[in-house]
Amino acid sequence: MHEIAMWRFRNKKIIFTNGCFDILHAGHIHLLNACTELENNYVLIVGLNSDASVKRLKGESRPINNFDTRAKVLASLYAVDAVIQFEEDTPIELIKMIQPDVLVKGGDYKEDEIVGADIVKQNGGRIVVIPFLAGYSTTKILESSKQ
Repeated sequence: MHEIAMWRFRNKKIIFTNGCFDILHAGHIHLLNACTELENNYVLIVGLNSDASVKRLKGESRPINNFDTRAKVLASLYAVDAVIQFEEDTPIELIKMIQPDVLVKGGDYKEDEIVGADIVKQNGGRIVVIPFLAGYSTTKILESSKQ
């Protein structure tokens, strides 16, 4: 978390999003790239579910890609400045620790359903819901590969 203190010292805006990012697809890239357009002088931190967390949320057959693979792929993207693992089913503890200026989720959420939105808003931050890029989801990719 040393980097977060350094970014704050440099007056960087901290944008945070999270997810499983199991099979990276165009919808994920759309979300991450949209994050880069929200602020000037920003860093984008991605909270990434641990393997155990993905398994609890998505089922015994998931994740397809283990944490290290998912983290390396995300960290290699131009838009992403940091990837931080969380073990819980939600990133609430990570959000409390990071205190992002902007909390971002994909279009399947309403602001009042976003974990940590209250914390971010209490600290003067904002919540942004990025509309989905239609037709992309890891579940759909997996279902179509079984046919």
